[in-house]
Amino acid sequence: MQRQEELVLKKILEVNKHSIYRICRIYAASPIEPQDLFQEVVFQIYKSLPSFKENASINTWIYKIALHVCTRRKQQLKKGNGETVQLESIEFEISESPPNIHQQEKYKALYECISCLEESDQKIIVLHLEELPYKKIAEITNLTENHIAVKMKRIRNKLLNCIEPKLK
Repeated sequence: MQRQEELVLKKILEVNKHSIYRICRIYAASPIEPQDLFQEVVFQIYKSLPSFKENASINTWIYKIALHVCTRRKQQLKKGNGETVQLESIEFEISESPPNIHQQEKYKALYECISCLEESDQKIIVLHLEELPYKKIAEITNLTENHIAVKMKRIRNKLLNCIEPKLK
């Protein structure tokens, strides 16, 4: 049975690894932490795989786990409990070409502004950046689509006000 779970996990990761990693990058505190967060998310997915009930899509379930792990880590770091456990390395290659310096500055400013948002707003914008429709975001966050739409308008304004001065 364990071998079958590993095959399922491999298939899940093949489809979702880039999304998981992008979420981890947004929540990461240091340049090396995204890999640690990614490993923790993968570990939690593996550990929770037997309890997946298929009430929601596998992608929705994975987003929930990724957001939960990342926000939990962020809370632990705020409390000063930055203790981590090193897992064996999981190979992950970013196949996209690296962004140029100007794009890197924009990404850095965006990540800084996202990190200043409230936790619930961070989750919503992270899922929006994953190009999920409001309906899926609502399902993952347990909010209504209308609530997501209203919050997104406010989040966009907050991000715009935060990012404009950084890019001048």
